[in-house]
Amino acid sequence: MRILSWVYLCLAYAFVLLPVVVLVVFSFQDGRLPVPPFQGFSLQWYEKILSDTGLMTALWHSALVAFVSSAVALVLGFLAAHALARVRLPGSVVLRGVLIAPMTVSYLIIALGLLTLFNQTGIKLSLWTAGIGHVVINLPLCFAMAYAAMGDHQKTAERAARDLGASEAQVLWLISAPMLAPALAAAFFLSVTFSWDEFIIAFLLTRFDVTLPVEIWSMLRSGLSPATNAVGSLVFLVSITAVVMAEVFVFRRAK
Repeated sequence: MRILSWVYLCLAYAFVLLPVVVLVVFSFQDGRLPVPPFQGFSLQWYEKILSDTGLMTALWHSALVAFVSSAVALVLGFLAAHALARVRLPGSVVLRGVLIAPMTVSYLIIALGLLTLFNQTGIKLSLWTAGIGHVVINLPLCFAMAYAAMGDHQKTAERAARDLGASEAQVLWLISAPMLAPALAAAFFLSVTFSWDEFIIAFLLTRFDVTLPVEIWSMLRSGLSPATNAVGSLVFLVSITAVVMAEVFVFRRAK
């Protein structure tokens, strides 16, 4: 039975990681197509993408939109979760449902709705409009994770801080946020990951300043190339680095 468990575990990891391994291996392909057989080791495709100004600009745009929109979504989600968890408001169940509702809506529908809104109000498409779209899709996640992590022990600590003369801003900054740090960090990193990889909203709500997924889509229109594999490998490396840093500096400290 133990052997079967290990076999199942190995098969599960192979199923999940095999596409990533293939992507990374063929990013070092010496030929012009990322297909078997492997024709030799080469760094030419990494040199090509790192010297591509348009690609590096798109990479910077993706990082900017991901981190800024995730930070805004985290702050708004945390404040909304704290308010609905600590204050009894009429129709609070409905308010929670409205905040979480965008998680059940297709990104395409959200993007089309925002595109219509921006066109009607005369707002020009840019990285800012893409960032607004990413806040819309990430705020429900941040709200749900922050709300689920709030418990009675935090409420007791907040009440004690108020009794000692702390203002509401001090309670939020010095008591609530530090006690929820693991949940908030997890929400932030998940939001960054979703925003980093998101294509539909970025495609419909940007014009000239595109993000990395849109740039990769443009590259794929001209056919397969080891250069696209190299871009995917760098993105995977950044994601893994972020996860490892979160584990070392946030979650392990919380444990």
